Order: sequence, then C-alpha cells, then structure tokens
Amino acid sequence: MDDQNRNLILATALSFAVILVWFLLFPPPEQAPQPAPTETVQTADGITTPAAEGGETAPQIGASETVSRAAALERAPRVPIETNKLTGSLSLTGGRIDDLSFLDYHVTIEQNSPDVTLFSPAGANDAYYALYGWAPGGGLSFDAVPGPTTEWEVEEGDLLSEDSPVTLVWDNGQGLIFRRVISVDDEYMFTMTQSVENTTGSEVRVAPYGIIARHGIPQNLKNFYILHEGVIEMADGELSEIDYDDVEDFAVDPAERAAAERKQIEANGWIGFTDHYWMSTLVPSPGQAFTAVTKYTQATNTFQTDMRLPVQSVAPGTTVESSSYLFAGPKEWEEIRYYQNTLGIDRFVDSIDWGWFFFLTKPIFIALHYLNSWLGNMGVAIICLTLLIKALLFPLAYKSYVSMSKMKLLQPEMEKIKESAGEDRMKMQQEVMALYKREKVNPAAGCLPILLQIPIFFSLYKVIFVTLELRHAPFFGWIQDLSAPDPTSILNLFGLLPWGAPDATSFFAIISIGVWPVLMGASMWLQMKLNPAPTDKTQAMIFNWMPWIFMFMLGQFASGLVIYWVFNNIITFTQQYIIMRSQGVKPDILGNILPHKKKEADQP
Repeated sequence: MDDQNRNLILATALSFAVILVWFLLFPPPEQAPQPAPTETVQTADGITTPAAEGGETAPQIGASETVSRAAALERAPRVPIETNKLTGSLSLTGGRIDDLSFLDYHVTIEQNSPDVTLFSPAGANDAYYALYGWAPGGGLSFDAVPGPTTEWEVEEGDLLSEDSPVTLVWDNGQGLIFRRVISVDDEYMFTMTQSVENTTGSEVRVAPYGIIARHGIPQNLKNFYILHEGVIEMADGELSEIDYDDVEDFAVDPAERAAAERKQIEANGWIGFTDHYWMSTLVPSPGQAFTAVTKYTQATNTFQTDMRLPVQSVAPGTTVESSSYLFAGPKEWEEIRYYQNTLGIDRFVDSIDWGWFFFLTKPIFIALHYLNSWLGNMGVAIICLTLLIKALLFPLAYKSYVSMSKMKLLQPEMEKIKESAGEDRMKMQQEVMALYKREKVNPAAGCLPILLQIPIFFSLYKVIFVTLELRHAPFFGWIQDLSAPDPTSILNLFGLLPWGAPDATSFFAIISIGVWPVLMGASMWLQMKLNPAPTDKTQAMIFNWMPWIFMFMLGQFASGLVIYWVFNNIITFTQQYIIMRSQGVKPDILGNILPHKKKEADQP
C-alpha cells in the first residue's frame, strides 16, 4: 500500500471515527448545579423567611385534571395580550401569563399552519406558564400575600400591548395592598413591577419571587443529545444546562434536593426553560442578587424554576417596589443579543446551544446571519459561506494538492522500488521515505484539509440544527426548509411515481434519499476519481462504496448541510483538478490520475 493511499484511508477512517464518537458516544457535557447556602434568611432582629423544607418561599404549583386548552382558558377571567409579535392573555387567577403564541412563527411550513404556542394554562396538555408573587416574612402567613391562586382585579388597562401596560391590584384585607404592573415591549420581553403598600401600624417583611412552571415533560421534546432542552441557568458567569431527567432526580433524596436545587447568585444571572427554538427566562435587574431554584414535584409532575429575590422590609405607611424581566419568545440571535447589550443581561446569547465548538459555531452563524441579511436567501448564504471557508483554507489546500501531485509524479519510481524490494517491506519503506525526503514531498499533507473539514462540518451541522434562523428557511425549488431533510425520494423517482415518500419514522426512511443527497454522493464520487484506484482490491472496494455510504448516512440530515457538502465537493474538485494540471499531472476522470511521463512511457 503506498503512503498516499494509506494517508487517505487513515483520514477517512478518522473521519468515520470522529463522527461515531461525536454522535454516539460523547453528547455535550451537562453541568450540574452547584450546592448553595440554605434558603433561610435571618435578619438582625431574628425574623426569618420559611425554609424550603418547612414551606416553600415560592409555593408549589398544583396540577388539575387535564382538559382541552380552550376549556382551561375559560376557567378564569382574562386580560388579552396583543402585540405585533404576540397574542394570548393573562389570567386574573394568580396573575399568570399562561396563554402566549408567536404571530411570526408557525408549526409547519404549510399554509394556514397554526401559530407556535409557548404558554398554556394549568389543566391543559403541556401546561406551561409564568407567575409572580410575594413570600411572607416573620409574622405573616401565605394567606396574607398573593400566590398562585390569588384573584386579582384590573386596576388599569383592559389590553396588554406595546403601548398599554396593565395594572393588577389585590387587597389582602389586613392592611396590605399589592399591585402588579405588567408591560411588554415590541418583541418578547415583559417587565414585571410588583409593589406592596403597608397601611398597617407595624413593619412587615416580604420577599418577591417569580416562577416558571411546566406540567410534565414537553410532548414535542426532541430528546436529541446534541441539543439541550430543559432548565438553563446563568449564575455569575457560569452556565448550567440541566435535563428534565436530572431535575427529576432532585426529588428522589430530600437531602440531595436541598443541596442541589438552589444556587445563590450574587449579581448577574437568569434562569428558565429552553426548548429547541423557544425559551422562557426569569431575569432580575442586572446586579440584583437572588436565589435560583430548580425543582421537580412528583405529586403534580411539575418542573419549576424560581427566581427568589431578597426579603424587603415595608415600614408603616410606605410602599416598596421590585422589578424584573420575563423573556418569553423565540431564540432569535439578534433580539437576544440586543437584550444582552441594552439591558445588561449577562451572556444572554449563550442561551442558544452553541456546543463544544462554540469558537466555530458562533462565527459560522454570524457569517450566515449577515450573508442572509444581504442576500435574502439562507441557502445562497450557505453556498457563499462554503466559498469563504474554501478561500480561507486554500493556502493549506494548495500545499496539499501540490504535494499529492508530486507523489503522483513519483509513482513510477515508487513502483520500481516496490519491485526491487520484493517481500522486504522494511527495505521498501526506507527507500520510499528516502525518495520523499530527496524530492521534498510530505506524504501526510493530503490529510490536513480533510481533518480541518471535520470540526467545520460538525459546527455547521450544529448551527443548522440548533439556530432558529435556519428553521423553515427556504432555498429554491422543493427545498422550503433548510433545517429539514430533502423531501424528495428516490423510492418514487423524486415525485414522478404516483405515491409519496415514506414517513420519517418508517424503516424505509434511511433509503428514501432525495435529490440533494444523490448529488452529494455523485460529487463525492467525482472528487474521489481524482485519486488513483488502489491496487489492493479491498481498498478499491472501500473507495468505490464510500461516496454512496456517505450519501445514505447524510440523506436524512438537514438539507442545508447537504447543500454545503455538495458545493464543498464541487469546489474541492475544481481546486484539486486545476492545481494538479498546473503541476504536470493530467487527471483522467474516467480512470486514474496518469502522469504525463508514465503515459508517454507506455506509448510504442
């Protein structure tokens, strides 16, 4: 086996190995929450807020029997929410934001597809909502403060929109009047301003909190290990991603639960739930210390994240106020980055799952984002990104292809060495290496472009799979969603036969490849034809089957990734062909690469 073939096989084997390791063995790491101090807060006068085990500072959310979403919405009086981006309502029972949908995003690419729904009320399937309240301090009971089932009244505003906030009020009948002013901007950020007015003759102590609750694991959970779905938390610069099954483990051992589920955040942080494309996040004012809580209640099958703010003293005749934010929307990079910069939300863009190769995924996404904004088509942006990546790697590719060309020109001398050495492999290796050294050829140079493509390929796959901007992004023709596989199928001759393609869950889906995967296999085969056919039959068989194996392996990948691969193959083929011609090697696409000298020697 000559060194070039050995290097190519080695690079190919390494590529397969890395793919298998990446997709099968090493999912992205999950950072478990760190132990935090006990939640009991004691002041100089001995007043304490309740410990977690004795009565939650933020009360548990209970689940009721499951009914239709429409029926669940009718259980409480409501205030409508209407903005340019959002539609829904907030419930006066608990003052919950529990009905929210996105006007700019739809479930599928079909016409008249329903809007994507984020929040749903308790009692409905996939109940998911946010609520706020006050925890009682010393001398107060939970009945004296607003909680999850408090019946609020509207004091001002009958519609929550960008231009009209809503003020809710609740009088506990014991001298405390609570108000909640809810406002929303023209995107997806709510501002919650809670206040308590003390008309009693003594000081009271209360602590504001916010809760996001989910009843059960989401039904549309992707459960794909390259994507995090579950609790996400930023605590003074440390990002934690906690899966739902890990949150469930908190409820197994009360001692472990008390140590693991609470984290004291000193200045900058946020906590909430993240889905594939959507997110809800509790965000205190920047610089505000708070306790972040993650928990699961088995009795009600409820996942819950809490933002618990410090206890506040309210003197007689005074009012105290607390403001915080609730982000409830799609993970649009530009908007999340805007909130990070304008509101000072620490590392908010890291709510997007950039993965291990964040140093590649972030610049790749940013390049795609701006190329798409200039070109108006994400598929064209992927092609332009391919050209940009190939241009950046061209100096290395040039050296590699020049080295490969020199090795091809040395092929006749290598054949002579092989014949003269006979069965003495040690002698053959020594003479071949001496030939390489004399001719200044690096046999490993051909592997470098392939090895560099591996992390770029993984990073682009991550970007296409994870980022919202690729969701339902059209290309041309039948590709109307670059984040989904090519919808055509070889099993019905790409739509010419009168039956549809197999369902994605079908056993035949793996062989139901579309036009672009076939183009990828063909372009890979064409590129490999620039390399000589190995003399060993086993090697030759591996090389012949490799493009078609990759074609089926990547056939169900996102079409945007396959389009990248096709154009990468075409550009690589063109570069290699031109460079080899410039080095005196004439590629024979239908056969092998035949050096001029060898062809001339073969002529009579």
